[in-house]
Amino acid sequence: MLRHYRMFAAYNRWANTQVYAAAAELSDAEFRNDRGAFFGSLHRTLNHLIVADRIWMKRFTGTGEAPTTLDAVLFEDRNALAAARKIEDERIIAWTGMLDERTLAANFTYVTVVQPVEITQPLSAALAHFFNHQTHHRGQCHMTLTALGKPSLTLDLIYFLRSEGREWM
Repeated sequence: MLRHYRMFAAYNRWANTQVYAAAAELSDAEFRNDRGAFFGSLHRTLNHLIVADRIWMKRFTGTGEAPTTLDAVLFEDRNALAAARKIEDERIIAWTGMLDERTLAANFTYVTVVQPVEITQPLSAALAHFFNHQTHHRGQCHMTLTALGKPSLTLDLIYFLRSEGREWM
């Protein structure tokens, strides 16, 4: 499973790069336009992904900042948001690179944001959610881009594996 999660960390960075490249082509109005995604605009959805990643990484590592609301807008500036995304993706890759099988199989306890209750579950299950959450909201980013009349993005894992992700095949 370690190799699997490390692959997802690399894929996550690759897919985020695709989304941010498409976002860079938008006008500011398009970037901030509410197109019906859960967090409304591409701007707010990309902010949510940074928020959620920081919350989870704080839970996983005990370090870093963790916003207290899921809809926080940490970055109004698109370039600052993109720079933060790159840093967070590298942090995720570095952390998954340090995991071992014993840690991955161990129970993990954290407190939720929305309904502050303590949850205990295997770290591997939380990590599976972590990467699935990214994919879920990147799908909403894709929907937002196509709703704005922009080209459809190719974000499938298999395309990553056939291109930049060959080391995972």
